[in-house]
Amino acid sequence: MPTFRIEPISQALAPALQHRIDSKTKPLGSLGRLERLAKQIGCIQNTLSPALRAPVMLVFAGDHGITREGVSPFPQAVTAQMVLNFLAGGAAINVFARQNGFGLKVVDAGVNADLPAHPDLVPAGIDKGTRNFLHEPAMSPEQCQAAVQRGAALAQEIAASGSNVIGFGEMGIGNTSSAALLMHFLSGAPLAECIGRGTGLDDAGLQHKRSVLTQAAAHHAGISDPLEVLAAVGGFEIAMMAGAMLGAAEKGMILLIDGFIVSAALLVASRLAPSILEYCVFSHRSRETGHARLLDYLQAEPLLDLELRLGEGTGAVLAYPLLAASVAFLNEMASFESAGVSNRQ
Repeated sequence: MPTFRIEPISQALAPALQHRIDSKTKPLGSLGRLERLAKQIGCIQNTLSPALRAPVMLVFAGDHGITREGVSPFPQAVTAQMVLNFLAGGAAINVFARQNGFGLKVVDAGVNADLPAHPDLVPAGIDKGTRNFLHEPAMSPEQCQAAVQRGAALAQEIAASGSNVIGFGEMGIGNTSSAALLMHFLSGAPLAECIGRGTGLDDAGLQHKRSVLTQAAAHHAGISDPLEVLAAVGGFEIAMMAGAMLGAAEKGMILLIDGFIVSAALLVASRLAPSILEYCVFSHRSRETGHARLLDYLQAEPLLDLELRLGEGTGAVLAYPLLAASVAFLNEMASFESAGVSNRQ
């Protein structure tokens, strides 16, 4: 497994960035979170005049063997059907990506279907879905490493194309079950606090999901190495996404983090390279059970709380205008000196 050289972000320009922010024609701190966001982006790019270029949203899709245990109200076939919807431009992420000027690529990380060739589809499938982690590891160590490496290579290709902002989304029936177990094993949170309704389980369905995942957690008890945990209970789309995050951070990109599943992938990546968190902008707090606690564990400060629980990268794209606004005010807003406005005494 290759090591990822993700350097802590240089703080050399932090004082100058703060001075530039404080010199704008406004009371100190009055742009709130936008000021901290502008400073973060400036430090990531190591410049007083940061720029956002050619943002890309990657939606990773994969199927999960655990769906055979009835942990989702939707059948597994919906994963492939939604991929086709993405490629046809009809999903929520397509609408929001078009609205906000994002390129959109759908990554087949392991969908249990033969998908047609399409310019926006990246065929990177490891297998036709993972195995049922209630009884055995979801993937072999070799499959897990291949998924991480393919994700990293894909993100680095996007960086080489000129993009410096990458968003992460996902599609995979059953993937909240994987995310819940990843969170449980890697953060130490009680399993009950990690399990939610996913795509809309009723009370009986939620109780059944808790029972299944409790058994699965017992079956894999004692694992702690991040790659071992990922192979045991993860998904191909989650593994490939974690690799893409690592590859993107290595290239100094801004990482736009979506909801619960994406945050679980980041949890894995952060255990492999802790400095990756400095490159992340957390777009929103999902309504899925566990996400708020996972954000707290990652010491993350999400930009939005819109009661979203869709996935697909929708929250990440919806938050992007705030990044654009933070860069715009830093670059374009007048200073007290340039505008001839009296500063505070």
